[in-house]
Amino acid sequence: MLRHPPAHVHAHTLAPFVAVAGLSARLLAQSAARAGLRVAALDLFGDRDTREAAELWCEIGAGTGALTIDRERLVDALQRVARLPHFLGWIGGGGLEPLIAQLCDAPGLPRFIGNTAQASAAVREPRRFFALLDELAIPHPAVSFTRPETPEGWLFKHADGCGGTHIEAVEAPGAERATAHEPAQGSPGYYQRMGNGRSLSTLFIGAHGRAQLLGFAEQLTCTLGALAFVHAGSIGPIDVPPPVAARVQAAVDALCARTGLVGLNSCDFLLDGDAFEVLEINARPSSTMALYETASPDAWPRGLLACHLDACRFGRLPSGASLALASRPRWRVGQRVLFAPRAFTVSANFSDACLRDPQCCDVPMPGTRIDAGQPVCTLLVRAASVDAVPRALDAQRAVVLQRIETCDEPDHVCLHTHA
Repeated sequence: MLRHPPAHVHAHTLAPFVAVAGLSARLLAQSAARAGLRVAALDLFGDRDTREAAELWCEIGAGTGALTIDRERLVDALQRVARLPHFLGWIGGGGLEPLIAQLCDAPGLPRFIGNTAQASAAVREPRRFFALLDELAIPHPAVSFTRPETPEGWLFKHADGCGGTHIEAVEAPGAERATAHEPAQGSPGYYQRMGNGRSLSTLFIGAHGRAQLLGFAEQLTCTLGALAFVHAGSIGPIDVPPPVAARVQAAVDALCARTGLVGLNSCDFLLDGDAFEVLEINARPSSTMALYETASPDAWPRGLLACHLDACRFGRLPSGASLALASRPRWRVGQRVLFAPRAFTVSANFSDACLRDPQCCDVPMPGTRIDAGQPVCTLLVRAASVDAVPRALDAQRAVVLQRIETCDEPDHVCLHTHA
């Protein structure tokens, strides 16, 4: 069901509508609103800042308690929003990986503004992707499509997953049971040897077979239960040696030329000294958008989703003036998902305090029940240096944890869960 926010958000009534969809649509919705677009947000949470940025919100969760998008609910929502006035199309974010090939060219659905099914498959189907990396002489960790005889030091990855929840250590307790099967021909699962170095990413915009890099970021991970590589945030923009930046640029250019990637995408890679190894391509706008929009607000006054639309619809890359401003970031930025240390019900006081706090995003609605280990909100901080960002994140984490302890509600006021 589509839900309407308060009347004060109904501005720019002649502006086009765009729909944004994913596990969480908040970042895309805010970026689209910054571009002057009217927004329909489709996600699992319906967080308060998502609803503030969007004129319409639709829940598309599977309703099982898991962080999963329900295909039928998503299709129904897309068919509904397609009837909105001046509707441009829809943009997909994280969590749509298992569905995107079926939906981006599906008849009866509105235009998908992003990569074609063919371009996504070229970088998301592991057999095709790693063969292409080998053909282009782009380094990557060793991969196998059969279980390694000696499993120590190997990971199993589900290629249609995201956020690190699709990664298992093969030698970990319970992992052998989960990955004992060998991926069949065309299966989206594969084994990858653990590499050395820092886990980094670059956000880029593709058009006309080439890529414009927007910057580099360091990836943050954490352990949740049996999952040891859960994505927990990022820090950036960070500086990398110019020769490394040049080699990453050449690799991403070559991939765009061969696959036709367009719009916002990201490349995850390991950096060990001056050596890099590509891990994967996320063929969609990445959460690291927030780093660059916050670090260089003057470079992206209309938000990065406007650049995505320009690249996908008109083949335009960002202007030289924007890139020059972005190369001199005003701030260094960190974002980190705060996972609940214990189960609690979101009070109105907690939700209000987080909504007023500029360092909190993805603010849950009052009455939301959040179980231990589930995401509470996203912390977003800025500092004068990269080294100062972790301290700022830790300080903000302490603030929100204190709110959890002092702004709790009894269980009987629970309205809905946060998944």
